[in-house]
Amino acid sequence: MKNLSRYLPWSIRIAVSILFLLSAIAKLYPNPYFALSTFEAKQLIPMGFDQFYASYFSRILIGVELSLGILLLLPFYLKKIVIPATILMLMVFIVHLSISILSSGNQGNCGCFGALLPMTPVQALIKNIVSVALLIVLIKKFNSEDRPQLMHLLNIVLASILLIFLVGPIKSTAPQPKQITEIPNEVVAPKVVDTTTNQTIEVVKKDSVTINPGPKKTKSGFANIFPNIDSGKKILCFFAPSCDHCRATAKTLTEMKKANKDFPAIQIIFMDEAPEEIPDFFKFAGAEYPNYVMDIVTFWSKLGNNREVPGVFYFWNGSTQKIYQGIDDQKFNAAAFKKILDKDK
Repeated sequence: MKNLSRYLPWSIRIAVSILFLLSAIAKLYPNPYFALSTFEAKQLIPMGFDQFYASYFSRILIGVELSLGILLLLPFYLKKIVIPATILMLMVFIVHLSISILSSGNQGNCGCFGALLPMTPVQALIKNIVSVALLIVLIKKFNSEDRPQLMHLLNIVLASILLIFLVGPIKSTAPQPKQITEIPNEVVAPKVVDTTTNQTIEVVKKDSVTINPGPKKTKSGFANIFPNIDSGKKILCFFAPSCDHCRATAKTLTEMKKANKDFPAIQIIFMDEAPEEIPDFFKFAGAEYPNYVMDIVTFWSKLGNNREVPGVFYFWNGSTQKIYQGIDDQKFNAAAFKKILDKDK
């Protein structure tokens, strides 16, 4: 028991310190700009943060996480300031996660460890509750020297925050989008009368074959990017240039398009995550498509903060017919999509 009492405080300090250090570092994976922008778009902006303030708050928050991870291993005001501050931060996370679970359920990645270690809100909630319990035990068992060196503590906090700003600097302006526009000639649909209902309908004839005109024309919300997207059948993809799953999906779509001359036109919105890789992306896909490079925060808001890449939207006259997203149960399914297209002929 004496050995347990002796080593328990340090075991708790090291364990919680690792959690905080890992949390801070993981929020910068796979690269700081992408990770920070994604964290802001998926976690902070949905909470009501303005995009400008979210950029600063995200870096300060991660810097504080990093500093607490370091300070838990040092003796500077450990019992009076560091442990209580760590508990306070965890309690804020617990409240936020509880509200999120009650309002949206146990869905998506909570963002605690960024994209490095995806974790559901319930898993994160359990982790934080256990961490708080361990820290409460630590306060009761703490009997080491608590050095009152406030300047050392403040220097570590400020240095940690500054490091995050240096590693992931805030861009002064949003990157300029790159757009390729391709507008095919549209066919004017002749009007005919359905003798069974005596109603006027529109049909499109192609090679003397009557084609289903589809649903009433509506607005998809993307006509400002691709002017022809609300006419006929279109596929809009949300891809990250360096994403292997996105590349595989683009290649599958290319193969489907080559096999079907009536396959819907494909258009792509790329995340501004590694735009220099777009030429290689199209080389792998086997074809080049009209594309638009969008800043990361706007990209996630357009795709949907609860969705993941690769995203594939099937529009018909601007009306959403099918959405595929991510790499799990809602991922793009070529066979299922072919059946949808066959049904819509």
